Amino acid sequence: MGFDTFLSRLKSKASELKTEALKYKNKDFLNAAMAGCALVAMADGSVSAEEKQKMTKFIESNDALSVFTTSDVIKAFQEYVGQLEFDKHIGEAKAFQALHKMKSNEGAARLLVRMVIAVASSDGNFDASEQAVASKIVKELGLNPSEFELT
Repeated sequence: MGFDTFLSRLKSKASELKTEALKYKNKDFLNAAMAGCALVAMADGSVSAEEKQKMTKFIESNDALSVFTTSDVIKAFQEYVGQLEFDKHIGEAKAFQALHKMKSNEGAARLLVRMVIAVASSDGNFDASEQAVASKIVKELGLNPSEFELT
C-alpha cells in the first residue's frame, strides 16, 4: 500500500468519525425537537398528516440535523407520541426532560421553538391549545414567549 492510499484511507476514516461525532452531538437536539413536535402535535388530541410531513421536511432540510435519517426522525417522533398516548403525564415529563437539555444552548433552543411553531401551524391552524403548549416549551427553554408572539 502506497503512502497516497494510506493518506486517502486516513482522511476517509477521519470523515467517518466526524460524521459519527455529529450524530452524537446532535442526538439531544433531535430528541428535544421530536419531543417538542410531539407535544404540540398532540395538543389538540391528534397528529395530522400535515404535521408529520412538515416536521419531516424541516428535519431533512436543516443542516444541523441532516446527519439523521428520516427513519431516525420518524422513530423518535413516534416514540414521544406513543408515550403521550400511553400516559399523558409520564409522556409530558419525558418530553420536557428532553427539551430541558437544550436550555443551555440558546441558538438550538430558538431553532427548536421555530420548528415546533412551524409544525404546529402546518395544518393551517395554530389553535389555542397548540399555542399554550408552545408557550410552555418556550418557558422550559428559558426563552421569552413574547419573542415568538406567544403569551
